[in-house]
Amino acid sequence: MTTRQARCLAVFALVTLLTCCSVGDIRRAPPSPGPPSHTGPPPSPPAADLVGEIRTTRLAVPSRYDLPYVEFVDAENGYVLFAACDGQPPGPDCPALLWSTRDGGRSWQRVAHPQPVADEQQLFAVPGMLALSTAPHGWWTSTDHGESFQHSPGATAPARWQAAEAPFQLIERTGKVGRWSGRSLRPVPTQPPLSVIHSVAVGQRLDQVGDRVEFHGPLMAAGFSANGRPSVAISSDEGQRWRSMEVPAAAGEVGVLRGLVGSGELWLIGERPDRTSFPELWRYHDLSGWSRVSAVGHPETARVVPMGGNTVAVIGPRGGGAVIGGTYLDLSWPVTAEHSLRLLPDGTLFAALPGAVLLGFGHYAQRSWVAVNVTGA
Repeated sequence: MTTRQARCLAVFALVTLLTCCSVGDIRRAPPSPGPPSHTGPPPSPPAADLVGEIRTTRLAVPSRYDLPYVEFVDAENGYVLFAACDGQPPGPDCPALLWSTRDGGRSWQRVAHPQPVADEQQLFAVPGMLALSTAPHGWWTSTDHGESFQHSPGATAPARWQAAEAPFQLIERTGKVGRWSGRSLRPVPTQPPLSVIHSVAVGQRLDQVGDRVEFHGPLMAAGFSANGRPSVAISSDEGQRWRSMEVPAAAGEVGVLRGLVGSGELWLIGERPDRTSFPELWRYHDLSGWSRVSAVGHPETARVVPMGGNTVAVIGPRGGGAVIGGTYLDLSWPVTAEHSLRLLPDGTLFAALPGAVLLGFGHYAQRSWVAVNVTGA
């Protein structure tokens, strides 16, 4: 998704970590890879008493295909890509097969893949756009759920896809904050007063008018100040002016600072240098500014996702949990340590394993879960 696509193994199908709220980790780092090709049995189903509904679909796919990559962009719209056979990369005898859903995985419709034979198949999606990378044949993008595609040759993601990810992003070659204008990412008029910028986050997008994406909410840059401390700069006029904001010192070392704008809240996640230890958390309050969020009793290793309401979802060795009111609590969620987890733009929690996903509906830590399972013949 943009030049941050670090090429993973050809048997991987990648998916963007982006929602409409945030961009990148550090210099627009690559997204986390999708689950690898899976040749063993399907993942164990979640405990029935933790899932309110199970939507299972068996698609017309030959048995030699490995479990697919399943991606959702909101509670209703998602895609399935089969792109590996018997643990081997795609090829002439294993063309990519693509489906879409518009009803939350209750039914799936076959989509004509524009380049089913390629050395590498990858799928990316954000609300309003689907992108397929088909090395060495270039990129294909669709704004109508795969009814039609536009081809862009070359290894670099096309500008229309990069702009769809977020209107403001980091310019990789310079580390500056840029805005998409036409077909290029141009520096904003004034750069934030940070010595190193790790991430850029923007408020919820409203609409795309021509080449311009209109949005509301702040523009936030997060990184390090000249003294090496985590720091934030906020702009309310699209990068014309910036206001520096002090961030309380971290308890421990922070390698990368991620800023998130969503659910009416501003968050900072200070990833540890090993990227697995429980991160540092900060939240912005209108009256008191930035404050550290404690997580008493948290697991040693974890991945976190702010959910709004001063609540942070956690996936750790014991499965799902949440930081609520400064304390970590285990939750009776059907997620496991193997699941990926993120918050979709419509507020749905999305947890994924090969061939199976969980959709969490509700507010904050109060979630009801739907399991969506997709298999071949």
